[in-house]
Amino acid sequence: MNKLYIFSTLLVLLLITGCSTRGTRVYTSSDSPTSYSSSKNAYNSSVDKKNYSHPTMRPYEIRGIKYYPTVVSVGDEFDGFASWYGPDFHGKLTSNGETYNMYDMTAAHKTLPMNTIVKVTNQRNKKSVVVRINDRGPFIERRIIDLSNTAAKKIDMLGAGTAPVKVEVLGFHSKDKRDIPLEKDLQISPPDQVIDGFALQIASFSRVEGAIETQQKYNKTDGYETIIKDMQTQSGRMFKVWLKGFRSEQEARDYLALGNFKGSFIVRED
Repeated sequence: MNKLYIFSTLLVLLLITGCSTRGTRVYTSSDSPTSYSSSKNAYNSSVDKKNYSHPTMRPYEIRGIKYYPTVVSVGDEFDGFASWYGPDFHGKLTSNGETYNMYDMTAAHKTLPMNTIVKVTNQRNKKSVVVRINDRGPFIERRIIDLSNTAAKKIDMLGAGTAPVKVEVLGFHSKDKRDIPLEKDLQISPPDQVIDGFALQIASFSRVEGAIETQQKYNKTDGYETIIKDMQTQSGRMFKVWLKGFRSEQEARDYLALGNFKGSFIVRED
């Protein structure tokens, strides 16, 4: 058989199955994937309410690399490469518990809050598409966003598999209003998120020596900073050790839920 024919056939098969090479998945497939028609409804995501969980800002690790989801602001822009994923993941769970539909206008990003609405512009042809973040990835160097099959098609990058893009944050989408077009349901900040000022109190001492020892021991834990608060209480002078650097109240809540510091609780700086 002609070697050129074999090579061409393999290339076509590769393009059909999707070009993202997403790498390790955070979630596995659903036990009973939803069946879809080929309807190209741009905004109506399919949500399995039984499996749906509130999107978190909890740090996670893939291939030995730790990622810290962070709150962003409307107007923030990022440059990098986009890829896409399609049939191989169609009907499987996304990272926030939804069922992936390759015909929806959605995308995966490593650190943007779930339900962030972004405009993705293909730098090669200046075509743009608006998508909602509902998954994590792509975990490949230089790639910053993984588009659904239909979203990638709208900016003419299916054939190439990847494209240099600009990603612009437009706003945030309520998880309770998925039947409303993305551009008509934009919020200024992520739902249930307060931007900053939150910390965890991980210890309290009547003597500063104990506070200093604890501060030094746990400083830079998971990328967070420890500080000592010298406070006057009804019991007298107390030295409290706080872990700070959380980019939202939700991130602090998620970290608290890990149980790394027994007896710790959320505080807020004045």
